[in-house]
Amino acid sequence: MQNEHGQGVSHASDDSKVPGKVQEKAPKDLEESLPDSVHPTGSDPGQSTNKSHAKDGGDASIVPQKLQEKLPESVEKAVPNALHDTGSK
Repeated sequence: MQNEHGQGVSHASDDSKVPGKVQEKAPKDLEESLPDSVHPTGSDPGQSTNKSHAKDGGDASIVPQKLQEKLPESVEKAVPNALHDTGSK
């Protein structure tokens, strides 16, 4: 059963590298803050939203932070690093 902090269940939407018992004890916000490559939580793994994929927590971008958080990861990575540095090529 899930508590008010999202603990008690895993929120992974695909295979996770985080051990199951840790997933169950971690708050939902913590699970969602992990990179999809470690612990996917989005409905389309690799397309996580509600976080920026730019370096330095979004500071390596001229894109407004709220917009960064709503864009799918694939869109963020498609923007040139000169504008929105995700570290991708």
